Amino acid sequence: MKDQLIALGDEARGAIARAVSEEELQKTIAVFLGKNGSITQVMRSLKDIPADQRKAVGQLANELKAELDKVAATKSEDLLNQAGSTGPALDVTLPGLAPVMGALHPLTRMRFELNEAFHSLGFEVYDGPEISSELYDFDALNFPADHPARESMDTYWLKGFGDKKGSERLCLRPHLTGGSVRYMQQHKPPFRFVYPGRVYRNESTDAGHERAFFQYEALIVDKYVPFTAGRLLVNTIIERVFGRSVKTRMRAGFFPFVEPGFEIDMQCLVCDGVGCSVCGRSGWVEIMPGGPPHPNVLRAGNIDPDQWMGFYINIGLDRLVMMKHAIDDIRLLHSGDLRFLRQFT
Repeated sequence: MKDQLIALGDEARGAIARAVSEEELQKTIAVFLGKNGSITQVMRSLKDIPADQRKAVGQLANELKAELDKVAATKSEDLLNQAGSTGPALDVTLPGLAPVMGALHPLTRMRFELNEAFHSLGFEVYDGPEISSELYDFDALNFPADHPARESMDTYWLKGFGDKKGSERLCLRPHLTGGSVRYMQQHKPPFRFVYPGRVYRNESTDAGHERAFFQYEALIVDKYVPFTAGRLLVNTIIERVFGRSVKTRMRAGFFPFVEPGFEIDMQCLVCDGVGCSVCGRSGWVEIMPGGPPHPNVLRAGNIDPDQWMGFYINIGLDRLVMMKHAIDDIRLLHSGDLRFLRQFT
């Protein structure tokens, strides 16, 4: 077996010396020293030789392996130096390349700005699950049993749960408001919190609508929350985001989870109120529903509506970003197009 090891060592040295590339060198090493290499196989068979020869043969095998590792490392360094010497000369006088700088996505930046704005007003930031249920997103929010939003035309129901009801019927959350009920069940009033996150709707996309987009919800619950406090909250946040006063309006609207309900609009900043594809030629963009939480919603959150009241808003984060940067198509925000995103670095 000693003679076999000596012969394999000579063969391995010659093969390593003849290698002309790093790839060929690595293949050569694998042939002799790899998991199934010839020298490795010899070392595995040491247990089969007489005990009085095992020590000497094992020592020779280990010395040979260590030697070949050094020879291979030296050869690898030589190959690397040869490759460098044949490449183009380095001109140290050329100016360096500026590093490519990354930046926050405009939606992320807007979310952080809103977090700071609400933090300054004493709000907590809350996070909830993206996979929710009929119980939280419809039943607890006072949606009638026959409300069209429960159907698959609006909500992405998870496959295999179509015959379930309530907490067992799972879906991708179509809005954030169900998360508000979760928060109320976990905390005792008074409280004020915001809840940012992505929501999902099964609808056609166009310049102003997406299937997956971001909302930013805020809820105040206290002994006394006048309507004027809600209106002031809306105007304060809009002014904080845009750095100036922006025209807003509140129109009566029906939402099962608030009573009374309001559609809250702001003047379209893409067209300055003249009319464009983003605002549907109206000059106004709906940015959030709002109003006092419906008594049934407070009850679902284990809060007595006779003792507590509140005000709720749900901001369309994508539309605020569009207004701030005069973006005329919401789909650009979710396209991943680096040509578009580099404008915000």
